Parts: sequence; C-alpha cells; structure tokens
Amino acid sequence: MNNSCSKDINTNSKAKDIVLSGLLISLVFVATMFINIRLPISIHGGLIHLGSAMVVVISIIFGKKKGTIAAAFGMSLFDLITGGAQWAPFTFVIKGYMAYIIGTMAYAKGRNGNSILWNFIGVLFGGVWMIAGYYMAEVFIYGNWFSPITSIPGMIVQIVAAMIFGLPAAAALKKTGIKL
Repeated sequence: MNNSCSKDINTNSKAKDIVLSGLLISLVFVATMFINIRLPISIHGGLIHLGSAMVVVISIIFGKKKGTIAAAFGMSLFDLITGGAQWAPFTFVIKGYMAYIIGTMAYAKGRNGNSILWNFIGVLFGGVWMIAGYYMAEVFIYGNWFSPITSIPGMIVQIVAAMIFGLPAAAALKKTGIKL
C-alpha cells in the first residue's frame, strides 16, 4: 500500500469522526429543543427534556468521548439559541461531564456499554453530578442558596426520564450490533 492511499484512509476516518460527532451533537440538540416541558414549580423556571436521554444513549453506544462532545456542545447550543446564554458555560461543563461519567462507567473493565446494571449506575452517578452542578450554577447566577432547591424535583424527573427512555433504547441499539 502506498503512502497516499494510507493517508486517504486516515483522512476518511477523521472526516467520518467529524461527521458522526456533528450528527450526535445535532441529535442531542433536537431532543432537547423539541421534546421538552417547561415546569411551573421552580422559581426560575425549569425544563424537563429528552436531551438527557439522548446523552445516555450516545454515551452508552459510543463511549465517553463522543458522549461528552455531544452533550457539551448540543446542550450548550440549545442554551445559546433559546435565550439562556448565561447557562451555556455551566451546561457545557455539567452535561459534558455527566456524559463522561456515564460513558466511563459503561465502558470500564471491558464492559463496552453492555452491562445494564453499570449503565444504570453510570446514569445515576451522572444524574447526581448534574443536580449538584446545576444547583451550584443557580447559586452563582441567582446569588442565594435557597431558591435553587426548587429546581431539584424537575432535575430528578429529567434523570428518571433519561433512565426510562435512554437505558432501554441504548440496550436495544447495542443488541443490533450496528457499527458506525
């Protein structure tokens, strides 16, 4: 095999990786943007969306790197487009690290996202991180320790929805054996 052919294969692989990352970011954005419910219970609003379920699916199917990129960029883009720019830097870190936690636990010790128990534990730990992260972000943004407590029930519902929709979807997709 000559050197130019080898270079074309590597370039194609990089192009495929970029296209796949863009697609996954888009899936997270769309699931957040168009499949959501605004909550009236929180003082500062609140949002339940299926973007977190998409993050669960992506992190279990593709692992921590793709999950982190998709979650951080897809959810932050949602914040920027919907008038929540003050949330975008927090979302980038919080959702990105949530996906990292899920993907890390799903793939640790050769599990490759195939252990329902460890996938569940990953989402649980990622959810705890998300709740703590957004609580601290609200403390920073709104300047008090008490009103952010009203957002916690909605975030719990969001994580439960992510488990209910994301874990079975990821398990079903894993069973297909599709390789991208």
